[in-house]
Amino acid sequence: AGSDGQSIGNCPFSQRLFMVLWLKGVTFNVTTVDMRRKFENKFLEDLAPGTQPPFLLYENEVKTDTNKIEEFLEENLCPPKYPRLAARNPESNTAGSNIFSKFSAFIKNPNPAQNDMLEKGLVKSLMSLDMYLKTPLPEEVDENSVEEQTVSTRRFLDGNELTLADCNLLPKLHIVQ
Repeated sequence: AGSDGQSIGNCPFSQRLFMVLWLKGVTFNVTTVDMRRKFENKFLEDLAPGTQPPFLLYENEVKTDTNKIEEFLEENLCPPKYPRLAARNPESNTAGSNIFSKFSAFIKNPNPAQNDMLEKGLVKSLMSLDMYLKTPLPEEVDENSVEEQTVSTRRFLDGNELTLADCNLLPKLHIVQ
């Protein structure tokens, strides 16, 4: 839950799953949890012992791992009724994958002597993502064209449509912002 204990919070893992469900066009219920309230924590302990939200409750089965939930949604909410969200280019799944850990290390650093090094690591990761986004994907390159395309025109990591790769990265970038 958000800071008021009721509104949707800023958890990148929950936001990731919201995006997946929204892109698939699924109607779903969100139950916010104020982790400071003992009653709700007892309910969670009984429902999913030892775990933190987010988790998915589907047909009385609880799924607690964000990656497993995403895989479950992609496998079970599939074409023709629901769109496929997997990235076509495997590199899109790992683009920017270290940004959040670099950001976390930088903002949680207790040693001021390491600030410059950690900031440079974060900036390097952001620049690497920027380079990936600027580099044309294979499907953007026309081998029969006389002109060489040097800059990508795509809107997202894997093309002009949001994919699972974007659902993973965008909530984390929102926090970094």
